[in-house]
Amino acid sequence: MKKNYNLPCNIAQTLNIVGDRWTLLILHELMVGHTTFNEIKRYLEGISSNLLSDRLKYLEEEDLVASTLYSTHPPRFEYALTESGKDLEPVFHSLLLWGRKNLDPCYKKLVDTTGDEVEIRYFNPQTNQLVGSDDLSVITMDEKVGESY
Repeated sequence: MKKNYNLPCNIAQTLNIVGDRWTLLILHELMVGHTTFNEIKRYLEGISSNLLSDRLKYLEEEDLVASTLYSTHPPRFEYALTESGKDLEPVFHSLLLWGRKNLDPCYKKLVDTTGDEVEIRYFNPQTNQLVGSDDLSVITMDEKVGESY
């Protein structure tokens, strides 16, 4: 995969890793438990074998996916998300929630064990309090809250 964005931005740099066609869908298949090449290919109708193979190798290089050989003849691998890959789960949840609000038709919704729909909240572990979205700011890593440059 080539790097597309040369910007000092977390979003741009994350898209350099997961922004290629099929990449997020492959990660999602692993997240829902489809762990072999053939399972992933079966659930991602339209992806070519070569492209799936390339994406899986790239995701391993980026430490989002790890593979384990489970058959030597022919060589077959099982894939699993690394901790870094698992950290994308809230991103998937956010996309599901956005889709629930903005897609017509909507295909999925995010629910808890009672079947009730849920939403994402922001939490400040220092104060042990929920934070409203109006109280959030994005700052550069060298800024301090309240400072202006």
